[in-house]
Amino acid sequence: MPYARPTLTDLRQLVVQDIQNGGIPGVVTLMRFSVLWVIAMAQAGLAHLHYGYLDWISKQAVPWTATDEDLEAWGALKSIYRKEAARATGAIAFTISSDADIPVGTAIVAGGVDVVTTADSVISGTTATVSCAASEAGASGNVALGAVATLSSPIAGVQTTGTVAIAFTGGADDEEDDNLRDRIMAAYAKGGENGSSADYVSWAEAVSGVTRAWVNPLGAGAGTVVVYVMLDSARSADSGFPQGTDGAASAESRYQAATGDQLLVANAIYTKRPVTALVIVCSPVAQTVNFVVSDLGNDNTSDNQASITAALQDMFRRLSAPGGTIHPNYWNEAIAAIGLDQFNVTSPSVPVSASSTGSMPVLGTIEFAS
Repeated sequence: MPYARPTLTDLRQLVVQDIQNGGIPGVVTLMRFSVLWVIAMAQAGLAHLHYGYLDWISKQAVPWTATDEDLEAWGALKSIYRKEAARATGAIAFTISSDADIPVGTAIVAGGVDVVTTADSVISGTTATVSCAASEAGASGNVALGAVATLSSPIAGVQTTGTVAIAFTGGADDEEDDNLRDRIMAAYAKGGENGSSADYVSWAEAVSGVTRAWVNPLGAGAGTVVVYVMLDSARSADSGFPQGTDGAASAESRYQAATGDQLLVANAIYTKRPVTALVIVCSPVAQTVNFVVSDLGNDNTSDNQASITAALQDMFRRLSAPGGTIHPNYWNEAIAAIGLDQFNVTSPSVPVSASSTGSMPVLGTIEFAS
């Protein structure tokens, strides 16, 4: 059974009892503010700190409870490293007059995000397009296509406002301990790498921003491996779906190159895959599933509706997969866990299967009724 760590109160009582029960000859009681009482409290406090340090050591001694740099050290033994925050990149178009130019290093605000140009502008007619990168790393740097961009300082011949011509993608936050620990434990559980399906999932999820991945061996014919990915945090505004086009790595000559998020994953896998494998990285195709939840009675409140929505979203995130099937007991169990007095899922009433190999059931609309 687990070791029961004594509390500070327990330690104080133990030290006082030791003193009163013969620890110091002639002392049978302690005055609250006596010197011995103060020493007893100080000793108990020091012992409590020692117990705390030993408790921390025990957690760092194994990968399933280790944290921070100690967790990273356990991961390094399996070549699993924390995914660092990444800067988003994209392009912005401005209307210009004459032969005006936007030089490299120009500061711009795109969709509320500070970005900086990484190359001189490319001019076509009256439009100047500049490649840019977010000033700070993180998922907040991802900016949607068409967002308004503004020059931080005016440039002669260049209209002050422009639009995002290529969506900013690739921005991701530092990986949290829980996600890193899951990948580390999976690495210890499966052993070495040999190009198995689990290896492709691990290689994909090691890319900054990727939270889920699935593999379809021979998905595009003999010799191919199709990898589907989701970026639930970095692409939360897009329901977690990657932004870009499906394809292979930029160095792969046998297939068209991917773009955006898919290209980042494809390039990362390219150097690790078995040498003959043609890896194609794809975004799942959203297949919305609409729900009708009835017979809620007095539980048909806004708070309960929000809880039902959150439960179904969590269920789809945990159990849905490209080409997969969601069964009625999945959504019934998810809603029942909320603790409602009664409910009935009127629709759907049968298992929901993906319409194609790349389709993935996702939550659509929810209609509530008392």
